[in-house]
Amino acid sequence: QVQLVESGGGLVQAGGSLRLSCAASGRTFSSYDMGWFRQAPGKEREFVARISGSGGATYYADSVKGRFTISRDNAKNTVYLQMNVLKPEDTAVYYCAATNLFPRAVRTWEYHTWGQGTQVTVSS
Repeated sequence: QVQLVESGGGLVQAGGSLRLSCAASGRTFSSYDMGWFRQAPGKEREFVARISGSGGATYYADSVKGRFTISRDNAKNTVYLQMNVLKPEDTAVYYCAATNLFPRAVRTWEYHTWGQGTQVTVSS
């Protein structure tokens, strides 16, 4: 079972950039599809982006398409979320998650392992 630890969150002004990292333990990282989700106060956790185990396939929520990029380095057991042109509405706790049960997963219940989250705050 993989374990996940996110880092890279912080406070940034609107229009700025941040890169989140999610480090995974275990030897079979490349067998997991990885996703990023976020949860703003008072709102449900929502899908942001996902990447296949090989890194060859990615998918994004419409709200971040063209601004965020998900990538992974399987040699380093790490998945990244590059966030550009940040907006105040991107403010949330960001979580990475892993699944090897459901292909093309976008729902929270399709992911079986979660990190603890990292706070991203975008000021206007």
